[in-house]
Amino acid sequence: MKASRQLLLLISVLMGTIVVLTGCTYDAAIQRLSPAEQSQFYTYKHVMTAAQTRAYLAKATAAERTAYLSEIGLAQRFQSLDPEDRATVLSGWPRPGMSAEALLFVWGDPDYTDGDSRRYAHWHYLGSSFGRGAYRSNTSWGFGSRVDVYLVAGKVVGWVDVAPSVSDDAGDIRR
Repeated sequence: MKASRQLLLLISVLMGTIVVLTGCTYDAAIQRLSPAEQSQFYTYKHVMTAAQTRAYLAKATAAERTAYLSEIGLAQRFQSLDPEDRATVLSGWPRPGMSAEALLFVWGDPDYTDGDSRRYAHWHYLGSSFGRGAYRSNTSWGFGSRVDVYLVAGKVVGWVDVAPSVSDDAGDIRR
């Protein structure tokens, strides 16, 4: 019993170390990019898969990274946005009237959705919109709150931050 607890402790420490070192490696790879390349990375990071992000950061030169964005079709996706949506994506903050596609560039895939974005939908993101807008490089949006984004006909109508509450089935709030 004591040996199994020690083994579990050792495994958890090892896993924690791996997680921390992986995060440090990721941050170090981004910091090696020039400011212009960091801006380019932040423009595309929310629409890249984890494998695409690793491949992008592993490229040796800025030209290779830019070519890779075209190779995987993300540069074309960005260029297909209307000019106002491209400017919104570059600002890092959503705006009412932007397309659902542009919102994906700004905040990434929602944690879950309701409805059809071509008609009427809610996209739900965990965390706060304030945390999402303040730090473009931050992928830890916070815990306990949620952002509900409302879309009509493929366009963002607005969003609201929802504070967490604990309620029972009758709707009474517990304290």
